[in-house]
Amino acid sequence: MGISKDERCALGARLRRLRREAAKFGTVGALGFLVNVAVFNLCIRGLDLAPVRSGVIATAVAIATNYLGNRYWTYRHSDKSGMSREAGLFLLFSGVGLVIENGALAISHYGLGFTSPLADNIAKNVVGLGIATVFRFWSYRTWVFRGGSAGGRVVGVAAEEEREDRRVLLK
Repeated sequence: MGISKDERCALGARLRRLRREAAKFGTVGALGFLVNVAVFNLCIRGLDLAPVRSGVIATAVAIATNYLGNRYWTYRHSDKSGMSREAGLFLLFSGVGLVIENGALAISHYGLGFTSPLADNIAKNVVGLGIATVFRFWSYRTWVFRGGSAGGRVVGVAAEEEREDRRVLLK
């Protein structure tokens, strides 16, 4: 009892969509990363702010950049009727990501004593951001930018593809 050809096709279509979604999310994230690193280093080196304060400011600016990129490009197909709910959840999950990122920085800088500019950047922008990115991708696609319905009709390209997958599976 194996998987039928139709089920393999439906699974393949879902995996292709996930790959496209992850690539778009990664592109938006790369832009957010550049914003994050630039603002972090500007705050810490140019404005002489404390490392964690600089990290929080940088992450907040990157969150705004990422919301716009994800809302209007990566997940443009998702239902827009509940944008206040979406924005609230985005901020909630982004806030958790902010704590993850800057928690790694705080542990490295204050807990372990790695205080060089390179150590601060690695702790925040490699370790912390790496872990936070995985969390954000999962939470955004699961809770924030879900394909949905508006007035009982299916909305967006992804929702249409999901209906097609169901049709293939029900044959």
